[in-house]
Amino acid sequence: MKNNLSVSLKKTKKTVGKRKICVVVHSRANYGRIKSVLKSIQAHPDLELQLVVGASAILYRFGNVIDIIRKDGFEPNATVYIVIEGENPTTMAKSTGLGIIELATIFENLKPDIVLTVADRYETLATAVASSYMNIPLAHTQGGEVTGSIDESVRHAITKLAHIHFPTTALSRQRLIKMGEDPKSIYQVGCPAMDILTTVNLKEISRLTRYGGTGCRIDFSKPYMVVLQHPVTTEYGQGFDQIQATLSAVEQVGMQTVWLWPNVDAGSDDISKGLRIYREQHGNKQIHFYRNFSVEDYAILINNCACLIGNSSSAIREGAFLGVPSVNIGTRQAGRERGRNILDVGYNAGEIAQAIKKQLKHGKYLKDALYGDGKAGKKIVDILAKCPLSIQKKMMY
Repeated sequence: MKNNLSVSLKKTKKTVGKRKICVVVHSRANYGRIKSVLKSIQAHPDLELQLVVGASAILYRFGNVIDIIRKDGFEPNATVYIVIEGENPTTMAKSTGLGIIELATIFENLKPDIVLTVADRYETLATAVASSYMNIPLAHTQGGEVTGSIDESVRHAITKLAHIHFPTTALSRQRLIKMGEDPKSIYQVGCPAMDILTTVNLKEISRLTRYGGTGCRIDFSKPYMVVLQHPVTTEYGQGFDQIQATLSAVEQVGMQTVWLWPNVDAGSDDISKGLRIYREQHGNKQIHFYRNFSVEDYAILINNCACLIGNSSSAIREGAFLGVPSVNIGTRQAGRERGRNILDVGYNAGEIAQAIKKQLKHGKYLKDALYGDGKAGKKIVDILAKCPLSIQKKMMY
């Protein structure tokens, strides 16, 4: 664990008259969900972007997302190390506490007018607690959604701390109102992850060959599958068996497969262990393992795959928008609104393999704009520039 010297700050000159929007990015998923907002803040004449990058987004084994962020033209004002090794429930709780401590120091130095946090991870909760206790208005994306795992509880806790809400769907907006949030503070805008899908050349599959990784060589001109399966924190200790089932199912199908490494949540070590054992026992057979892709290249990757498998929300969000045949495994996304492209299965190898084969036979689905029209980033930024700011909250029943 690192002390407060782990906070690296880059001082910026205050721009008179501009609202300072501090966006906190802690993971590759965070970045994909907020990149279009960052670009729109940079371009807005009345806003100043402050960017904080930390947690798994600055760690090598999770793909050095910060390198991609910088390559995209965003220089962080601060970086913060808050991930405590172990990937278990205890270290998640301690990392959350460390995040509050470190982010409080950062916010004290940057003095933002608004802090913007993304979704429902433990780092997001740390951001929300630090911001709200420091009387800084907090904006929150993806509130009001229903899922499995601890994310469900964390998401709603952040809603009660947030002052400005950017839900993605009409149903999510209604849930926020039922939670007692002021309807005037709720702006249904869609998910910013959809914005990338409307700007990138999704057929430019040759870009994927520049990535390294380990395992069999993937011929992207031929059918391939993509697997992205994260640990389920409320099922801690079961990850090894769960990933064995998925590996067995993928092997049964017998198609070349792109497999992305799991996130940093409790149970990640169990999944990683299962993947490493498989890799050692099977060498270069069928699967190629990757740590990360850029936001645009990930969009290209899943748009052109034959089937997307695992428990990532990207199958439900971007997958629906692109019509990608997807197999959702287990409880991590339980209750989340989904389009026609999803088949839900349990942790049974035979059931998973059968669902994959069914999706391969079906092929592409029609586009579903359930999570937005690809213009969320600009909508969010226009609201942040003009919306009234208040730090006092009341139940609005």
